Amino acid sequence: MENRSLKEKYVESNRRNPFVIRNGIEVEEVFPDRAVLRLKIGPDSMNLHGFVHGGALFTLADNAAGSAASTDGRFYVTQASDIHFLRTQGEGLARAEARVRHRGKSTVLVDVSISGDEGKLLATASFSFFCMDGSETARSSLAARQQP
Repeated sequence: MENRSLKEKYVESNRRNPFVIRNGIEVEEVFPDRAVLRLKIGPDSMNLHGFVHGGALFTLADNAAGSAASTDGRFYVTQASDIHFLRTQGEGLARAEARVRHRGKSTVLVDVSISGDEGKLLATASFSFFCMDGSETARSSLAARQQP
């Protein structure tokens, strides 16, 4: 699939995802086994101390990792994850770059780097995903998502 159409597919998909919309996450780039998503840090993504909330960064990382994992056209769910917060920032942009490290028959491992303003590393994360294609749960979920 052409890279431009791959990005357009993810942009369109995110327009129908209320969780991504509510959290202010946008697609920046999508290539096979790689995705970059961004978050404009604002009042809804900050903690009580005026810094980006760790949960906002985790949400950004999970969505970027899931996007990278699913560039093979299959449906995945997060199986396990870990995140290491290195620094924080106030308002600005956070970018999560996700890269597939290993793709197996039913699982995918993805590494994520989250950078803030001036390219400073805010956090690193790793995710494992389970492929739901072929399962009854995946077929039911897909059917529900395709209804108007």
